Amino acid sequence: MRPIGDLGANDARRVRAVLTDIDDTITSDGQLGAAAYGALEKLHEHGLSVIPITGRPAGWCDMIARFWPVDGVVGENGALYFRYDHAKRTMKRWYAASEAERTENRRKLDAIRDEVLEKVPGSAVAADQAYRIADLAIDFREDVAPLDDAAIKTIVSIFNAHGAEAKISSIHVNGWFGRYDKLTTTLTMLNDEFGISKDAARDCVLFAGDSPNDEPMFRYFPLSVGVANIKDVVHLIATKPAFVTAKKSGEGFVELAGRLLMLQKD
Repeated sequence: MRPIGDLGANDARRVRAVLTDIDDTITSDGQLGAAAYGALEKLHEHGLSVIPITGRPAGWCDMIARFWPVDGVVGENGALYFRYDHAKRTMKRWYAASEAERTENRRKLDAIRDEVLEKVPGSAVAADQAYRIADLAIDFREDVAPLDDAAIKTIVSIFNAHGAEAKISSIHVNGWFGRYDKLTTTLTMLNDEFGISKDAARDCVLFAGDSPNDEPMFRYFPLSVGVANIKDVVHLIATKPAFVTAKKSGEGFVELAGRLLMLQKD
């Protein structure tokens, strides 16, 4: 991982869209600070397409798409994307699975939930689960005392034993049924909503993240950036981001945005 100061002007000037994880990438200690929110706004006002790519639930994504200075949002680790048309006052909601599939998947996820809570002491269903449509989020450090790596691996293994996908974020283990992830839905959204093909995206899209569930994005986008706290989990990531900021979390995102805007304006 090279320092973000190594991001060059030629690469920066090709960027048309900035994708970013939310938790511990633009937030710091569970809070979205004014500077990080302002960085999103500056990128948006500069004319870049700004799209959060998150494991957070559909209910949050509806609010984010409406009220944040963004051009859409991918949520629940790729289960959906939302895009709000302010002129028409309409929300486009795209889902990776049909309503019938989501209903059946919820039944199976409920069984996984019960098994995890029984077998992994200290784990809990994430507080935002009520607002989720397609996945199950198990909290291992947001509103519970942090669990150790062995406990987190056990949670993942329970999901996998039931045939579910499972990804580790900075705060939750997210599990679902379906062959999608952050990357597949992001590429669908970029193509269908912004006219950026999956091949073109490798040249003109920048992604920022901080955790193992961001690895598909780090692997696909040459212009990938980890905020400094990624160093805490880098041993869990096979394909690392190309660049890393000096500062952690939201301050790191501000650092990244400042570097990108400076190079684009020069």
